[in-house]
Amino acid sequence: MARIVVKVGTSTLTHANGRLDFLQMERLVRQISDLSNMDHEVVLVSSGAVGAGMGKLGLNRRPDSIAEKQAVAAVGQGLLMQVYEKLFSEYGQTTAQVLLTRADLMARDRYLNARHALQKLLDFRVIPVINENDTVAVDELCFGDNDCLSALVAALVDADRLIILSDVDGMYSKDPHRFPDAEILSEVATIDEALFQAAGGSSSKVGTGGMITKLQAAQTAVACGITVHLTNGRTPDVLRRILAGERVGTTFLPSTQRIMGKKRWLAFYQEPQGKVRVDQGAREALLWHGKSLLPSGVVGVEGEFDQGDLVLVVDEADREIGRGLVNYSAAEVARIMGLKTHQLGTVLEGAYYDEVIHRDNLVIVPGINGERHS
Repeated sequence: MARIVVKVGTSTLTHANGRLDFLQMERLVRQISDLSNMDHEVVLVSSGAVGAGMGKLGLNRRPDSIAEKQAVAAVGQGLLMQVYEKLFSEYGQTTAQVLLTRADLMARDRYLNARHALQKLLDFRVIPVINENDTVAVDELCFGDNDCLSALVAALVDADRLIILSDVDGMYSKDPHRFPDAEILSEVATIDEALFQAAGGSSSKVGTGGMITKLQAAQTAVACGITVHLTNGRTPDVLRRILAGERVGTTFLPSTQRIMGKKRWLAFYQEPQGKVRVDQGAREALLWHGKSLLPSGVVGVEGEFDQGDLVLVVDEADREIGRGLVNYSAAEVARIMGLKTHQLGTVLEGAYYDEVIHRDNLVIVPGINGERHS
């Protein structure tokens, strides 16, 4: 038995005019139902609310403003779930609608509540159908696209696999729109800068995610030890073939040093509020010796943040090393940077922390910097 998150994009679920493709949806539902009958646990992350709303309202272009998008999504989400409920019930499956915003996962208690609720749904043999709550999400707290959401959901439920169904056949060696000799990469062991350079933009009129967002989603998932498959959602029997071990599209191999527990939440579910820049000695201590970040290794501060906020830790070349919860505000870090621990009492009044970021609240993310983590 495997726990699988299947993400399906708008372009896979709709016709070119934005209206739902019922035949394609039926094919997808049949495959997922078959996986469930094989005792796999499946979570479906589905786009399509805005596309469905466009068809219902007779719109021929994707909304531009947040208010328009929210209104169209409100119309479309109900229609989308109505179709899913009808199709899944024909195969004896029970579904549950789950709408999330980034704010739901940024707060630790709400993150844990979402995790527990999804776990119970799977225990009840229910197929959760998840989408971003576009009707209430504000721009600065949006996931941006469901590629990102699917990776966060996969990490949230400790999935074994994330299958991203799109309108592309896989990850290409170079942009296929510009280079006719571009080839599909069957397997990717490392997601590096060269791979991002090879990624192209979105060619869909109704979707929002391009290859860059799919790589970012894969980068998040593989860092959590999850195998990621990227392939064309209209490929016949694509889910069954992937689970049977057939090479379909591109497979991104999971990291051997997976991020677990609270550090997973720190790494991917929070928005950094600033930066703390460290010298070479601190960089090596963090990456290779599992140390906390001390004031003596800090050489710069950027942004406005308070005690307990998440910040990026970068080196002197502005390359990200990791991220963590800071024990001091930006103003306080600026006052104590470069000082030895025994000197802090001369600058700060009352009780103080020895560390700017304690190791327990610091995560080094593989794939961001190419180094190890702990």
